[in-house]
Amino acid sequence: MRYTLAGALVIDGRERRPECQIVVDGDGGWIEAVGPEVTPVGAVIDAGDALVVPGFIDVHTHGGGGFALHTESPGEIVAYARWAPSTGTTAFLINVIGVPGGLPEPQLLAAVDAIERCSEGAEPVGIHLEGPYINPARRGAHHLSWLRRPDPAEMERMLELSRGWLRLATLAPELPGADLLIRQLVDAGVTVSIGHTDATYEQARRGIALGIRHATHCFNAMPPLLHRAPGPLGAIVEAEEVTGELVGDCIHVLPPAMRVLIRALGPDRTVVITDAQPAAGLPEGATFSFGGLTARVSGGVARLSDGTIAGSVVTMDQALRNLVQQVGVALEDAVAMLTATPARVAGVASRKGQLRPGYDADLVILDRDLRVHATICRGRVAFATGEWCERLAGLTPDGEASTG
Repeated sequence: MRYTLAGALVIDGRERRPECQIVVDGDGGWIEAVGPEVTPVGAVIDAGDALVVPGFIDVHTHGGGGFALHTESPGEIVAYARWAPSTGTTAFLINVIGVPGGLPEPQLLAAVDAIERCSEGAEPVGIHLEGPYINPARRGAHHLSWLRRPDPAEMERMLELSRGWLRLATLAPELPGADLLIRQLVDAGVTVSIGHTDATYEQARRGIALGIRHATHCFNAMPPLLHRAPGPLGAIVEAEEVTGELVGDCIHVLPPAMRVLIRALGPDRTVVITDAQPAAGLPEGATFSFGGLTARVSGGVARLSDGTIAGSVVTMDQALRNLVQQVGVALEDAVAMLTATPARVAGVASRKGQLRPGYDADLVILDRDLRVHATICRGRVAFATGEWCERLAGLTPDGEASTG
């Protein structure tokens, strides 16, 4: 089925384009045309009161809606994929962490199974392996029993289990043997990220020279930027080829520091993430498991029993609002940091992250307060609220859109 979202204000590619038509091939799942001069085709949906942006891409999330991504159950990941569009997320990496005394083999197998079977909702486009080769001094909520020394044979095993779906790997480049792993991952086409690291500026620079191209949750689980010890942040900012994550909850990093990083990296290098736990979207006081450790939502953040921050409970749509309303980022730049920039990190920039002909029809329909009213994943309505459910009802096989 072909349809047109008509008269929308489109925010895309760091540009604002008013009164656009977006023609979608719902069967093929791709965008046919976008622009103010485009002739509407098929069913015409009035979007004159809406903002339309590309679907959000979360490259660092542990789950949400009560569903965990570090799991032995592919069905739980598929359930997360169905929930995620309620937050504007249309694509994500499945985050896998360490396990006690071994490798996360069942979790990697579950992730691959979910990727290959998931056909509805947000698309799992790969795996993010966060650990187990991270520094104990900067492990954050990662338990000591999950951590391991870099071992090329172990990494080869995890690459084999991932079946080509490993897209991003976080490690600490200062660990003995990390040089070999960086080269191994780069040769395998995996983006290597510096994170959970106690590296000096010089060690970080060496890792970047070897092929590191990304940084996991900047400021968090790494040394600070000091005037006589610039640390990894100094190296990250200097290296124009490196992108950096920023947790969008305004808690992991306060707005003034968020502004500093965004100004230093720019929207084309800043990747906004949730680092969300399964309790994202659940009420205050909700408890959940982080790799077998019990955590609780307290004060809008996830914490272990000892008070250690165990990730956020922010959602991508809330992160967008935080950037614009609390950090003071221009909407066009904020959208880029949730769409086009993470698309490059996830390796899907040729088909996602922008509203262009031939790209996947991943769209988020927002009101002027940046609240999600509908999400379209690969041409299909994956989420809609109230009035938008009625507007889009004819686009679904059963005549009804998913509602939140």
